[in-house]
Amino acid sequence: MGNADFSTSDLEAGLFADNRLLPISSDDLRRVKTPDLPAHLARLCETKLLTPEEEVETFRRMNFLRFKANELRLELKSQTQIQSAKSRTTKSAVEKNRATNGWTVRRIESLLRAADWYRDRLVKSNMRLVISIVKKFVNSHNAFDDLLSDGIVALMRAVDKFDVALGFRFSTYATQVVRRNSYRRVMENQKERQRITLSVHDSGVDISDEHRASGMSEIRWEALRGRLSSMLDRLDRREKLIVRARFSLGGHRRVQTLQKLADRLGVSKERIRQLEKRALDKLRDMADVSPIPESDL
Repeated sequence: MGNADFSTSDLEAGLFADNRLLPISSDDLRRVKTPDLPAHLARLCETKLLTPEEEVETFRRMNFLRFKANELRLELKSQTQIQSAKSRTTKSAVEKNRATNGWTVRRIESLLRAADWYRDRLVKSNMRLVISIVKKFVNSHNAFDDLLSDGIVALMRAVDKFDVALGFRFSTYATQVVRRNSYRRVMENQKERQRITLSVHDSGVDISDEHRASGMSEIRWEALRGRLSSMLDRLDRREKLIVRARFSLGGHRRVQTLQKLADRLGVSKERIRQLEKRALDKLRDMADVSPIPESDL
């Protein structure tokens, strides 16, 4: 249902007949048990799956609340411009305008908080869908926790973009969005691994054990290994640790997740992601500026 429908029909009376923006019925807020999942995942999946009717109603309420908030925001902007244009305004008029504007701002905030409640309900009720999708992409290089966090962000975007007026279930749309997002993340990770493992990708040299065994000389191998070690040494301590742990280099035999590194270094998972990106950017710049000449191999 588009904005035009909101403005021309008497939806507010139908959607919020009791003048409550949020439901208070325990039936609306009931939880479901998920014994087949670990505790930390079960908590994510506590919200019951919505029926088709509940899903449509929830989307309509969320969209209507956002529409009304935006309508008030535009009205407030217009009133502010009119008030500013007036050269003479009495003190009482100023106070009245301030009170009116304050009420409007509080009303906008209230509407948006209510809209976010319905948005969260839609997200939480579809958590099990995200888990079922991303676990199919998990492997030694793509940790479940990382894929899940990205999948949840993709689900949130799907809720914001979904058009309930099209008439099909949200899960149909969300499945495609989350699946595409997971596939893109896996492909990006694969490209990053290739860049960092080769480290001198512009030289076109492969430093894998397979290529070494099939004809790479000891001198050539040592030159590449030394170059990679030298480049890593130019990173700061945290960057070096993160790159080695994330790409199974050095003494790291298994890829470590962002969360494990965050716990180890005492920072947030997002900070680890930022440090990893910064380190990879530095390594790419090093390889671009000074590739290994063939004569040195």
